[in-house]
Amino acid sequence: MLEFFKNNIWYALFIVNYILAISAVITIFFKRINPTKTLSYIIVLVFFPFVGLLIYYLFGQEYRKNKIFKKKRILNERVVQSIDDELELNREEVKQVQAFLEDKIKLVKLLRTNDNEPLSLNNRVEIFKSGDDKFEALLKDIKRAEHHIHLEYYIVMDSKIGLKVLNALCEKAKAGLQVRLIYDDVGSKISRSMKRKLTHAGVRHRAFMPVFFSKFTGKMNYRNHRKIAVIDGVIGYVGGVNISDEYVNQYRDKGYWRDTHSRIYGEAVKSLQVHFLSTWDFVSNENIASYKPLFPKVEDFNEQVAIQIAASGPDTDWANIMEVIFTAILTAQKYVYITTPYFVPNSEMLTAIQIAAKSGVDVRLIIPKKSDSWIVKHASNSYLKALLDAGVKIYKYHEGFIHAKTMVIDDVFCTIGTSNMDYRSFNINFEINSFMYDSVQSEILKSHFFEDLTQSTLIEYETFLNRSKFEKFKESYARLWSPLI
Repeated sequence: MLEFFKNNIWYALFIVNYILAISAVITIFFKRINPTKTLSYIIVLVFFPFVGLLIYYLFGQEYRKNKIFKKKRILNERVVQSIDDELELNREEVKQVQAFLEDKIKLVKLLRTNDNEPLSLNNRVEIFKSGDDKFEALLKDIKRAEHHIHLEYYIVMDSKIGLKVLNALCEKAKAGLQVRLIYDDVGSKISRSMKRKLTHAGVRHRAFMPVFFSKFTGKMNYRNHRKIAVIDGVIGYVGGVNISDEYVNQYRDKGYWRDTHSRIYGEAVKSLQVHFLSTWDFVSNENIASYKPLFPKVEDFNEQVAIQIAASGPDTDWANIMEVIFTAILTAQKYVYITTPYFVPNSEMLTAIQIAAKSGVDVRLIIPKKSDSWIVKHASNSYLKALLDAGVKIYKYHEGFIHAKTMVIDDVFCTIGTSNMDYRSFNINFEINSFMYDSVQSEILKSHFFEDLTQSTLIEYETFLNRSKFEKFKESYARLWSPLI
């Protein structure tokens, strides 16, 4: 028997592979997941021996939410309710918002129903067009912090900008401030010496869902893609810029990196704080003695920006970010301007964009000409004809890499956040977006969009149709993987 096995090792391995593959296919059928995703896994398992099993082992085993993600218990119901009560708008404010938003009030109600997310008015916003500007402001805010600093990032690298941020955190922790840092274990790379320095200085730092070889399965799929900073409970940052040199143009040795990030001062920061603390509770065993100092009173402003913070992930009952974007596109009256580095839409989002364009709305999309992912680039291209047929204007940004994740609609609604326009952001990753119902901020993002258009090339329909058969083959191949990437 052993001799037969040695002489027929490849036949034996193929038999074992397909026994396991059939078992996996049966398991997938019983999960009743998205049919497109089901078909993609089946194709990978059947037509890519060994590799298909490896991919399914790493990414396909979706444990029940309550097995991986314990219920966020950080803020008990009384604390959450007190925060919501404080942010709840009075009747006059509600009338004011409804009069301004008209049909966009649906978005506010949707998030309130989905995830109990309050709408706050008492906010100021600053929008950054690059990582350079974002870090200049963030480092100043860290230096001026008086009580606590909370950071939650997908990528933290102890490179040039990373050392500046991490050393600043150490200084503030030594000065007696509460400093907490959450970094994703897959996206980040922090040296052991820096981790020791952080610990010694008093910085409380935790990796989000550490990946060990023995526990590789499932956990590698669910990543924390958020980029949050909260300073003293009144200043918050959210957007696309991670803590790494590639996001800062003064440290890059290759093309320009175009990104968007926002700084919020006001009541909406309390929602960012809630989401940070919820994640902190998940990754640590720390018992925070009192939450009250983490939610200080914010002064009243003459200028007011209406903001809702939306978070989504495997632990939420609804795809909050996707549903708001979907509804916003379908209710658009004049225009929809989208910028995203990764465009691999699900069927719902693709349909929404097509319907908006076909109904006479000016729909425009900016994506990178050069992507940092071969498979995403070609998968993205496979969706463009369907949009062009519907009348969507598509532009490819050619001045470096555009990583901004923004959308602006009808001069009254816009969003800046961490969510890409793809399967992973809508269904798998932990993401967070700021939704702003404000004409001034919408006009700023709209102007940024048109500035980016001057550095982008419009895709001509006939030219796109005449691309080579080899290109079309690569696109079709990459599209098969789209629900998995």
